[in-house]
Amino acid sequence: MLKEQRRPVARAEEFGKVAVLMGGQSTEREVSLVSGGAVLEALQAQGVDAHGIDADQRVLDTLRTGGFARVFIALHGRGGEDGVIQGALESLGLPYTGSGVLASALGMDKLRTKQLWQGVGLPTPPFRVLDENTDWEVVVAELGLPLAVKPSREGSSIGISRVTEAGRLKIAWQQAAGFDCPVLVEPWISGDEYTGALLQGTALPLIRLETPREFYDYEAKYHADDTRYLCPCGLPAAREAELRALVESAFTAVDGYGWGRIDLLVDPQGQPWLLEVNTVPGMTGHSLVPMAARVAGVDFQTLVWRILETSFR
Repeated sequence: MLKEQRRPVARAEEFGKVAVLMGGQSTEREVSLVSGGAVLEALQAQGVDAHGIDADQRVLDTLRTGGFARVFIALHGRGGEDGVIQGALESLGLPYTGSGVLASALGMDKLRTKQLWQGVGLPTPPFRVLDENTDWEVVVAELGLPLAVKPSREGSSIGISRVTEAGRLKIAWQQAAGFDCPVLVEPWISGDEYTGALLQGTALPLIRLETPREFYDYEAKYHADDTRYLCPCGLPAAREAELRALVESAFTAVDGYGWGRIDLLVDPQGQPWLLEVNTVPGMTGHSLVPMAARVAGVDFQTLVWRILETSFR
């Protein structure tokens, strides 16, 4: 597997004036503001000339006229994680952190990500696309129960439902369809949930997630105090190495770059199942990439610095 070439930066001045994009208008706006604030504080503490910018409708004018040398993208969800801002920044000639247009667009679209992973032989749960013409009984017969119903272009577990009764499948679809994107359904896989963070081409130690809630939903991710994050994850070293290699392959398959996160499940038979890609993961106090980095010996300030280094391609 090709490893990214790191461009080490020794002095804060080499970065120039940095815009930290946050906020935006997606359903993940509030989380993005927290992530961006933490990134901004960490950069400024290291002497970087960093400025926080809430990505409103005038953001491109602000970036064009602000004398910025590069951009740290801390935008989550649509408009920030789906290739839109990446393409706009390229048109402005402004370097930015993380993945490019292609990987960002793919990563935000769970349907296309799963189709691509299937095409290259990587394990992801079987699925169907739901719409108003779906034969609900056929879906249940093919995929079984319980089922996971999810909007294909939302993050942070927004809009996801666990369906345990056939009669609830259409209702779950209607709820997910309210997010104005295709709706996926796939088997609800029991087992251990892991997340694999990536930094400059290398998978960091895996984190095993445990929550007393029905699943690792928005509340469990950002607010609950009873979510457990196990890192080291408790797997034998050889097994963890296998899963970390799978994480790297999954990220490479979508053309991911710089940093990101892959979520996966391992069923009771030991079969791993890839769930989704996050090309701009959270950087809040509950976020997973900083946790994995810390176990790897990378503190938060160093992590933010190294992510900013990815703007030098």
